[in-house]
Amino acid sequence: MKLGAVIAAILGLAVATWFVFHVGFAAVSNAIASAGLGGFVLLCLYGFVVFLVLGAAWFALMPRAGFWNFVWGRVVRDSAGEVLPFSQLGGILIGVRALVLRNVEAPAAFASSIVDVTTEMMAQIAFILIGIALFRTGLPATTVFGVGFVLAGSLLFIVMQRRGIVLAEKLAERFLPAVARQTRAFREAVQEIYEHPSRLALSSAVHLLGWIASAGGTWLSVRLMGGSLRFVDAIAIESVLCALRSAAIVVPGALGVQEAGYAMLMPLFGLSPGIGLAVSLLKRAREIAIGAPVLLIWQAVEGRRAFAATDA
Repeated sequence: MKLGAVIAAILGLAVATWFVFHVGFAAVSNAIASAGLGGFVLLCLYGFVVFLVLGAAWFALMPRAGFWNFVWGRVVRDSAGEVLPFSQLGGILIGVRALVLRNVEAPAAFASSIVDVTTEMMAQIAFILIGIALFRTGLPATTVFGVGFVLAGSLLFIVMQRRGIVLAEKLAERFLPAVARQTRAFREAVQEIYEHPSRLALSSAVHLLGWIASAGGTWLSVRLMGGSLRFVDAIAIESVLCALRSAAIVVPGALGVQEAGYAMLMPLFGLSPGIGLAVSLLKRAREIAIGAPVLLIWQAVEGRRAFAATDA
């Protein structure tokens, strides 16, 4: 990790710790305990349902490669991005590697992953705008910044895919002719995906369902802890959290930002900050409970492939 990311992570952890002690450790622990082990297992199962939706959005871009390959790739991608001390880009690369290990050609895996990130970002913008429309009170300025940040990032992704790949190919042909063949294959794979606008639209639509499903996880967590929250209010909360996480992209895992967001937003809907912090901690515990075994399986597959190559 770079020094800036380490400092951001330390500050985020300090903010999260301060909120827990400010709200009261007993209040947070009691809220978590009220959900119970059965409630936590239900949240984990719900998390797998969300992964099915996200995998379907990726699969829509390249349906010939197999649905379950993309579900597995998405699970590995998010597990690496949330559990390991990597940036989201690191998680994307590991997700691509997981696809390659399932016999998906590398250029197609990289191309579909990059376009999938773009369609997800476009759906994220729609989700944030829906949440803003549902919100019943004033929004923090960081939310507006988050929307602008995501929009700018999406446009940059599109420009890089349609323009930047061509430039990279020309440079590779001049200085690294051996690499140029892979760059050309990557560009052709990206262009092939963009030649099917219906696939792009379907991927964005399914991703929007995935963002709405993430709000369902927040709603379910609150209900398991005995709180009362309308589903549309859960969408409003998650949309603002989505914008805050986008604005705090330099903080690994949005550590502290997520906790502060839930603690400050829940009271706007008649819930205590303690429930907000409990929702955030349950979400992180679920990510670890799912992500750790997934990464161990992925490492086992990598190790088996490495040993097989050595024997060969």
